[in-house]
Amino acid sequence: MEIRIYVACLASYNAGELHGKWIDANQTADEIHAEISEMLKASREIGAEEWAVHDYEGFGEISLSEWPDIGRVSKIAGLIEDHGDAFSLWYNTQDAQHFETDELEEKFLEQWQGAHDSKEAFADYLLDSTGQLKEMPELAQRYFDFEAYARDLELGGDYSFVRANGQIYAFANH
Repeated sequence: MEIRIYVACLASYNAGELHGKWIDANQTADEIHAEISEMLKASREIGAEEWAVHDYEGFGEISLSEWPDIGRVSKIAGLIEDHGDAFSLWYNTQDAQHFETDELEEKFLEQWQGAHDSKEAFADYLLDSTGQLKEMPELAQRYFDFEAYARDLELGGDYSFVRANGQIYAFANH
């Protein structure tokens, strides 16, 4: 699905006419602003200069306001294009709307822990990737309670999990 916004001319809207354009959000803010300007110039209303975002697609669960920061919209679209659903899920669950636009990718990459089949699979991955699982005696490894460990990771506030697309998306909470 394309990541795009529908920008409407408010002068036309207030005159009872629909005039707007779907714009690819995965381009620079300057390119988006240029397309908004072209749309306004094509309006039949004299002095058309105000606009609003009346719809959007491809942003997952991320909500956009009618008058979003176009630089932020551009950045979010690019990150969704690069990282898929994981980014939009992270954005909503980790309060990313409060991060500065230029911090978004860095914060996402710091917190993103991958998509896994279950919370238990993530717990196994975490212990294996840190080498902690190998430190246990082999007999203890067979009896380790990954379900309880995953529950403790979540309840302790160290990690959060989001179920989407048949997977568990894991994020470090730091």
